[in-house]
Amino acid sequence: MANVSTCMRDGFSTGGSRGVGLGAIARLSTTFDVFSAPAKGTAILACIGDCPLQSATGAGLEWGAVCVAKRGEEVSGDAWAVREGGGLSTILVVDGLGHGPHAFEAAGKALVTFGQHAGGGPESLLRALDPALQGTRGAAAAVAEIQWAKRELHFAGVGNIAGILLSPGAHGRGLVSHNGTAGQFIDRIQEFSHPWPAGGILVMHSDGLSNSWELEAYPGLSQKSPSLIAGVLYRDFVRRRDDVVVVVARERAP
Repeated sequence: MANVSTCMRDGFSTGGSRGVGLGAIARLSTTFDVFSAPAKGTAILACIGDCPLQSATGAGLEWGAVCVAKRGEEVSGDAWAVREGGGLSTILVVDGLGHGPHAFEAAGKALVTFGQHAGGGPESLLRALDPALQGTRGAAAAVAEIQWAKRELHFAGVGNIAGILLSPGAHGRGLVSHNGTAGQFIDRIQEFSHPWPAGGILVMHSDGLSNSWELEAYPGLSQKSPSLIAGVLYRDFVRRRDDVVVVVARERAP
């Protein structure tokens, strides 16, 4: 859409319709956002009903995610979770090996362990995941923790979970994970810390999403809802042969 505001106006149509569709979606939505750019197409976020993440206050994150099973599978072996409290925001992204029910089982056990150990730091959480996932296929996993008092991001990962910290006007910083599989074999766990920048955006995803994306190629997208950012990345960079999860998190505005 060359002009989103014009297209949102009731009665405007380029195809001879009544021109009320987008306006109706916006009016029926608790939260509504749209991204449209030449050669990039259009993506719309419509949240219906309660959206508690939008009404949270204090230091912390707003976030959005897309998590989809491999085509033909009923469950996804990729998963994610976020927990906030005590001046911390903690994110887990996990990719159970392979796909299907066994990968789903491994991811589920990782989520349970996250609920029991979140808040102790990324390295400690990964060390708790390793024995918890024994007897399963195992999983790649990464944990990011933002300490708001220090404005620091702490990150640790094993396996091929990507983590990228984006700053306004700067190239993204890749966050380091080491080789290994939680529940099977972990060669090394190491926690890294980075300053959390003003206006920073954290993107974490499994290898079901290509690493070739760049938000700079989508003018204005970084200012949109994290859920909409995650949706556009999924739309344009998903690899169809695997489960995929992508989580986008940004500091909540005061």
